[in-house]
Amino acid sequence: MLNKESEGYEAWVRDFEAERERRAATGDPEWERGAALDPALVRSLQRFQVGEDGDGSALIGKADRAGDPHYARAVRLFVAEEQNHARMLALLLAAGGAATLEGHWSDAVFVRLRRLLGLRVELLVLMVAEVVALRYYRAVRDGAPDPLTAEVAGRILADEERHVPFHCRRLREALAPLPAPARRAATLAWQGLLAGAGAVVAVDHGPALRHLAVTRRAFTRDVLRSSGPLAGTIRGAGPAAGLREAARV
Repeated sequence: MLNKESEGYEAWVRDFEAERERRAATGDPEWERGAALDPALVRSLQRFQVGEDGDGSALIGKADRAGDPHYARAVRLFVAEEQNHARMLALLLAAGGAATLEGHWSDAVFVRLRRLLGLRVELLVLMVAEVVALRYYRAVRDGAPDPLTAEVAGRILADEERHVPFHCRRLREALAPLPAPARRAATLAWQGLLAGAGAVVAVDHGPALRHLAVTRRAFTRDVLRSSGPLAGTIRGAGPAAGLREAARV
């Protein structure tokens, strides 16, 4: 078992590389079996596919400037996993006879927010998208009647459950030099942004959530419930060892 807390980001690099090898050995889902996609779910998946797509150049550049080559390598591997999510979602949509979108306003807003300031702000905004994605892909995995859709969502969810602790670790380090009141203010602001994002996604993707047997209220509630343990670990008030468990709340 990897000890990421004592070994630093070398252990995260090994984790990402091991997952890359496992993914290559497992291979892709069987796209040729096709997918029966509800129209509302198609529209929802199209928007999430746009959000997963991107070259990650801004994040990679900031990681390089942070001065830890192991962290920079881990970020590159993280970006590659996100790009693989976009690829799988595009292939899933194609298996259901649907195309991808060129862009969506929600992704444009998140990208613009992430690029405003330095690595710390970029990661805080990125974590909003990651935590919302945890609940979304869990809903698709558990509620989609189509087997291929559920499989793809399950694969992406497993990655996201690793990504959230990775970003929490870096944010905890980035906030550590700040006084405790400043750390608390930063995480409270993050929780507020997450609450707003969760509500927007619940409304914007409401028809798809209804198809997946998840109400808007339940989706928003679950996103909010997950924010407490994560905020605690980010500001250093919770045990680092519990990060992965917190990502599954």
